[in-house]
Amino acid sequence: MKVIKVKNYEELSRTAATIIAGVILSKPDCILGLATGSSPVGTYDQLAAMYEEGILDFSHVKSVNLDEYVGLDGSNDQSYRYFMNHNLFDHINIDKKNTFVASGMGDFEANARELEEKVREGGAADLQLLGIGNNGHIAFNEASDH
Repeated sequence: MKVIKVKNYEELSRTAATIIAGVILSKPDCILGLATGSSPVGTYDQLAAMYEEGILDFSHVKSVNLDEYVGLDGSNDQSYRYFMNHNLFDHINIDKKNTFVASGMGDFEANARELEEKVREGGAADLQLLGIGNNGHIAFNEASDH
């Protein structure tokens, strides 16, 4: 693992976007494991700007998100599908058929199996983006309260 220290959130966002851009440029049909939450928003803004500037092409990129809230469909503004569309997918030329966010509706065990199958089908992500919360949690793995 390589640790990169930065001065602030803006520099973090630019650095993370540059790393992701390098993966996309070196492998245009890469699979990105993407995150939701406040941590990646600046990175997604930077990636959208790189697309608008003609630096990046997302037309062959695939993405997988690891979670979704049970009981929320993708049109709910609290859902992760909505988050990804609003913060990234609607601003780049990715084919939404190539984006996977687990369904929060219906049979949650079947949805979890579908997510696992999607990950197995595509293989390991070429890059996995994870956020770190204020309490130190990584992704949706919350710290124990004891």
